[in-house]
Amino acid sequence: MNWLLVLLGGAVGAPVRYLTDRAVQARHDTVFPWGTFTVNVVGSLVLGALTGAVLAGAVGAEAQLLLGTGFCGALTTYSTFSYETLRLAEAGALFLAVANVAASVVAGLGAVFIGFALAEAVLG
Repeated sequence: MNWLLVLLGGAVGAPVRYLTDRAVQARHDTVFPWGTFTVNVVGSLVLGALTGAVLAGAVGAEAQLLLGTGFCGALTTYSTFSYETLRLAEAGALFLAVANVAASVVAGLGAVFIGFALAEAVLG
């Protein structure tokens, strides 16, 4: 049954990633990968909140598999982040490539911390 929960979460997370990426990127006239940045930060926030909720006993292992492993696993994308960063560097946009790495790490860690802290504050 666990694999089915992961499958269902991934089946929702993957199209949400694609649609969010396209919608965000369409609003920005830049080569910076704002769509990938957005899904990775949002996924980090959700995973942080979910982890806090699990540790508080508010949600069980099933929700962690469905939302954490399945949904967030499909929503976020390290491979696309890596590829887009490489493409920026190859195109000579070294500042944007470095900014993408730095901003993604800082924002991702900040988002997971905020999500976790919010869950802890709400759920005790």
